[in-house]
Amino acid sequence: MSKLTAFLVSWQRVFAIAVVIAQAGIAVTGSIVRVTGSGLGCPTWPECVEGSVVPVQHPEVAALHQWVEFGNRTLTGVVGVIAGLCVLAAWFTLPRRKRVLKLSLVQLVGVAVQAVVGGITVLTGLAWYTVSIHFMISMALVWMAVLLVSSLSEGDGPARLLVPAPLMKLQVVMAAVLSALLLAGTWVTAAGPHAGDASTPRLGIEVATLAQIHADLLFLFLGLLIAVGFFTRTRAYWTLVGVVLAQGALGMVQYWTGVPEVLVSIHVLGAGAVVVATAALWTSSRERTHEVELPASGDQALSKA
Repeated sequence: MSKLTAFLVSWQRVFAIAVVIAQAGIAVTGSIVRVTGSGLGCPTWPECVEGSVVPVQHPEVAALHQWVEFGNRTLTGVVGVIAGLCVLAAWFTLPRRKRVLKLSLVQLVGVAVQAVVGGITVLTGLAWYTVSIHFMISMALVWMAVLLVSSLSEGDGPARLLVPAPLMKLQVVMAAVLSALLLAGTWVTAAGPHAGDASTPRLGIEVATLAQIHADLLFLFLGLLIAVGFFTRTRAYWTLVGVVLAQGALGMVQYWTGVPEVLVSIHVLGAGAVVVATAALWTSSRERTHEVELPASGDQALSKA
């Protein structure tokens, strides 16, 4: 048991970084499900098809669509395992840190919530609003996963600002605008050709209108980002600038080229990268001191083994 405990503790940061990648990655695989028209490849839940959890030959559902959707569902289990390892590492790290444990539990509970929402999405025939909720939860979990990684090198004391207070207020507004930007992006997809399945009802608004709303929100986000630049120009800030500009350019290319499938998934990956970079700017703008002095190495768990 002591060796297992030591392994969990020493790999805690690796697990935390892995859960950031996994939460963003499963959003990308979800987009692959949509662009390949495999949203109802497994038309039931929790089974893939009636009477079988795994894909089987079916007269109405192509094997490819079954396996694409089944693969995405299977990845939920992988994310759950990684989140579980984060919780175990937080539990066995001594002294036990409540904030790290809570942020780890958020990931594990979030996976369970996503499994339920995913089931509802299938049972409602890929209703566009359920898909939007599914994606937005993923992005929220990505944000919280970045906070988890940051918490491992922070303390549990009150947060102390490293930047002027107005900057933090701007970042709160940025986070709100980013949420609206991401949500509008899901609407563009819901109204376009890649809503998840050929028979899926589309959102009844012109794609051009939704794309314009999405673009306007991007310009607003860029304006706020410029304003933030008057207060700080750290590495985290320039990273966010670069990621946002790349994502914006990709979105324009995507629109001009008729929304090709591969660019949809890359755009979703970019959305996750923007969330990670924005959360990283947030965490770099404040610090928390240690309420208790932490051991210098990962051997703390062995002291009580």
